[in-house]
Amino acid sequence: MSSTLERRAVPVGGLLVGEGPAVVIGGRVSLRARRGQAIEGATLVEPYSADDLPAIAEHADAVVVGASWTRDIPLVRAAVGLGLPVVVERRREASVAEWLELADYCAAEGDGQVILCEGGRPDLGLMRAAKVASGRPVLADVSADVGLSAAAVAAGADGLIVGSPDPAPIQGTGVGASSPGAGTGADRLVAEEAVVLVGALLRDEAPATLPECRQAIDRLDAALATLLERRAELAGTVQRIKPVGGFAGRDLDRERALVARMAVRAPTLGEARLTPIMNAIIEAGLHLAEERAAE
Repeated sequence: MSSTLERRAVPVGGLLVGEGPAVVIGGRVSLRARRGQAIEGATLVEPYSADDLPAIAEHADAVVVGASWTRDIPLVRAAVGLGLPVVVERRREASVAEWLELADYCAAEGDGQVILCEGGRPDLGLMRAAKVASGRPVLADVSADVGLSAAAVAAGADGLIVGSPDPAPIQGTGVGASSPGAGTGADRLVAEEAVVLVGALLRDEAPATLPECRQAIDRLDAALATLLERRAELAGTVQRIKPVGGFAGRDLDRERALVARMAVRAPTLGEARLTPIMNAIIEAGLHLAEERAAE
């Protein structure tokens, strides 16, 4: 098992996997499924045989050491020798120790740019344990069940793969904060929402530039807007249930207690700054409830 526990980040195309926000990668291609069909601009590519490696070196952003052939050491060594970032997928029966041993081998044989990948029906607890033990970035392939996206980000995934099992020829998937191409639009949207909303709440970021800071704020604002919308809906339900609703039914003692509890989570803001913020939120919800009642 790796003894190097420092946090690593690996560039894949235009993305950095392992630092900053989690990413969505659309476009894992398995040439084992395609049996050597041509690739054009694919993101993560798994070879069918050593014959595929020159094309992967020319067109792909990273090479995948697939779960079905992790014991094929000659092919592993040849794939690692391409000089591309290496995505090491866990063989289903493999333990964390076996998975990380293979990742260490790939790092030693190549240039050290290794990403772990948990696919199939991902074991998110095992994925998290591997990330903690190794310090390496991890991807969760949620192509089979995109509904796992939020859970995967919450478990520490540095990125989500939303691929397509369709063996039709690739027209160019590329890499971006959300790569187009593979998976349905609805699947990508689910993955993107998980990266933005869950990532904003649970993922530490240390932006170093003004654009990075603004992007991080945008993600937090998206999460905040989602929470405010849900709060408004719940507050509207409260207004319908209370014997006396609207502004006349405000419970100022409860509001003060609410602000005090929030100040424990936001000590930098404190009660004095949180009070007008929460007052504005509460009043916006009350106005909304009264408008709906009037309708």
